[in-house]
Amino acid sequence: MDSDNIFIGLMSGTSIDAVDAVAVKFNQDGIALIHCYSEAMPQDLKQQILDLCQPPNDSVQLLAETDHRIGKLYAKTVLALIAKAQLKPTQISAIGCHGQTIRHSAPGGGNTAFSLQIGDANIVAAETSIPVVADFRRKDMALGGQGAPLVPAFHQYAFASPNTNRVIVNIGGISNISFVASNDDCIGFDTGPGNLLMDLWSQIHIGTHYDNNGDWAASGEPYQPLLQQMKRCEFFSRPAPKSTGRELFNHHWLNTQLAEFPQLASQDIQATLLSLTAETICEAIQNLNVSVDEVYICGGGAYNGQLMTKLAEQIPSLHSTESLGIAPNLVEGCAFAWLAKQRLDQQYGNLAEVTGAKRQTILGGLYLP
Repeated sequence: MDSDNIFIGLMSGTSIDAVDAVAVKFNQDGIALIHCYSEAMPQDLKQQILDLCQPPNDSVQLLAETDHRIGKLYAKTVLALIAKAQLKPTQISAIGCHGQTIRHSAPGGGNTAFSLQIGDANIVAAETSIPVVADFRRKDMALGGQGAPLVPAFHQYAFASPNTNRVIVNIGGISNISFVASNDDCIGFDTGPGNLLMDLWSQIHIGTHYDNNGDWAASGEPYQPLLQQMKRCEFFSRPAPKSTGRELFNHHWLNTQLAEFPQLASQDIQATLLSLTAETICEAIQNLNVSVDEVYICGGGAYNGQLMTKLAEQIPSLHSTESLGIAPNLVEGCAFAWLAKQRLDQQYGNLAEVTGAKRQTILGGLYLP
């Protein structure tokens, strides 16, 4: 197998459950999957990341140590992937490494705009002997953009159809949507919580990292007064471009929302959180005020059967990205493999109309072995 256009995408998202790696080859027909691999996030490392995400437990020492550990974990994941795929490091053009987001402060609101992802790319390059492209978000933010979401540009590349207006919904810890028009126009933005709050509530009350298939949520009933109160959060009515994360939707936010409803059963709260994710996604699509022919779901939320059922109640033409050739859990990894290719090809990685940046630009820094 030749090395031309073989890239690895590395992704560890807001859910902080694993590092997902995918090896892909780009050719004239698009993108071809070679192999994928997932390495579980050690629980103590996950706790370090969570401590960094919220004051007052963050510190420079913890930041540096966690940056180093994540870099080591990324390198381990890549080496396992190329071994399983029977590849050699010399066959890989580059690794696209998103990094682990620990803080995202979007433009607006009077705060300094920044986005910080860690996972030392120098360690990844040194231990794998493969060039690494990392730090994708800050160039867009230097140009006045949100730095997020970045996946709509890839959605446009991978999923555009000349005859169909499509919406791609990525449900990770946070949810985002991309409207990919038949004329190749593309807009996108974060819609709000995806799995993040449901995962948090599951960890607290049933001791699992997530609500498998949404079965626990299915045992409860959404409580409308709580749902409507949560939907009054200012983020949902804010116009695009917009992005969000654990900085807003976290344990403190949820506890504040629940303060007026101490009598609610935990399974009813979980059902309400699932409805929050589903309804805010559907309303964001409806508020696009465009003709949408098909909606495709990717991200971990695609494997939550109860969530998919709830979405299908409001979206008649609902599909998985599997039907477009990429499994839902691999789309983000493929996106950062593509962004690495764009960097090496000196091509843009952002869409200014999505992020609000002054212009399209090349994203990412290159770290050589």
